[in-house]
Amino acid sequence: MDIPILFEDNHLIAVDKPRGMPTQADRSDDPDLLTTVKEHLKERYRKPGAAYLGMVHRLDRPVGGVVLFAKTSKAASRLAEQLRAGLFHKTYLAVVRGGPAPSEARLEHHLLKDPSRNLVLVSAPGTPGSKRAILTYRVLATHGDHSLLSVELLTGRSHQIRVQLATVGHPIIGDEKYGPKSGAEHSLLALHAVSISFDHPVKHEPMRVSSPVPTEDRWAPFRGTIDAHLLQGS
Repeated sequence: MDIPILFEDNHLIAVDKPRGMPTQADRSDDPDLLTTVKEHLKERYRKPGAAYLGMVHRLDRPVGGVVLFAKTSKAASRLAEQLRAGLFHKTYLAVVRGGPAPSEARLEHHLLKDPSRNLVLVSAPGTPGSKRAILTYRVLATHGDHSLLSVELLTGRSHQIRVQLATVGHPIIGDEKYGPKSGAEHSLLALHAVSISFDHPVKHEPMRVSSPVPTEDRWAPFRGTIDAHLLQGS
């Protein structure tokens, strides 16, 4: 398997999801992360039947970074409880247009998904089918007309970070769907799932798993800030 393993024990496996790969199978029939990791476990442990692999959370297809899977049903159930209780923390780094003010804020919107266009829209509270979406962000650094943000998701909606940041006037760099159209055919989204924090479902120890941030030019001006941010574990 070419996908890097960030952490593994008898109960869990965390991997570094490549950008452009779906977390689970979709209509494209492209290779997906869940199937790839499951096949890897089956081959490595020479399992005669299908290997169990429980999906704990998802990343949008254009987003890379850390994804955690459960290797047992007990671990999956306990992690699902942590998600429901708000004890499973997902932190992202994003490069956005402009300088958000205030430098720290909580954003709350109601989002409605249009499956026919694979588009998520901000809607009025109470709109049938809409879901409440909450995140917090903190500006870590600004360089020119771009800013580096640390974002923590408090809910896990499809396209949530992209839509909410674009709604307040700071779309993520490379976001052709919710930001300005650059005409680039294969623009890379400057959004990365940098870390997850949770309690180990069996050992009951605090865990934090991190993923290295991409090295493209859009991240380069913030490299020192990114390294310090990861070192602090914040």
